Amino acid sequence: MKHESIETNAGLLIVLTLIVISIGGLVEIVPLYFIDSTIEEVKVDNKETIRPYSALELRGRDIYQREGCYTCHSQMIRPFRDEALRYGHYSLAAESKFDHPFQWGSKRTGPDLARVGKKYSNEWHVQHLIAPRSVVKESIMPNYPWLMEPLKYKDIADRMRALKMVGVPYSETTAEYEANVKRFGEEIAKKLNILHAEKNLIAQAKTGNYDGNADDITEMDAMVAYLQMLGTMVDFSKFDEGHFADFR
Repeated sequence: MKHESIETNAGLLIVLTLIVISIGGLVEIVPLYFIDSTIEEVKVDNKETIRPYSALELRGRDIYQREGCYTCHSQMIRPFRDEALRYGHYSLAAESKFDHPFQWGSKRTGPDLARVGKKYSNEWHVQHLIAPRSVVKESIMPNYPWLMEPLKYKDIADRMRALKMVGVPYSETTAEYEANVKRFGEEIAKKLNILHAEKNLIAQAKTGNYDGNADDITEMDAMVAYLQMLGTMVDFSKFDEGHFADFR
């Protein structure tokens, strides 16, 4: 059959197009029924190391989204050699399983932030957010001096409840708390307790003193707490080489 015959016969073209699309769809969908999960298992001592955000980190993530940081920074390291050399181990699906919405993408006006946690000091992040060019001369990032304003956190429990509705395992009942103890360990389970959300937020901000000002809890505290957490939940040295490739 000549290609011209297919293009000039609308009915035939539609039928053949649907067949091709169906084959392509089946090739992608059918394998999903033969694998247990596309999310990697990340456990150490039988406890999951990837956890939901603490109350303070969650507020930081909300501010990160509010300020549109995701428009210039991705949080997804692709499995390519050049990306691994610059940013570290490629991103795992498991690292984003509690994100709503996730921060993937490849549009990078600035560097990828998937593993920025603990790479710089709190002081560096504060200065970089207030006046980026004072630490990175060639930066085109805007200044964010208003992040030093007091943090609004009275609604943090409601924010956690909203995420709980879409499957994030924050706890309100004794049973939910005990399930988190078994899943993440007692220390983490306490941080995921909605009933103590405000107290936990204040405690982390005061202990971490992320903005260098112990007298106030600011948006900067929350933002830096979030940034310092990114990419730190998986200690790749504790897993055999190729462990995570089995899930791909």
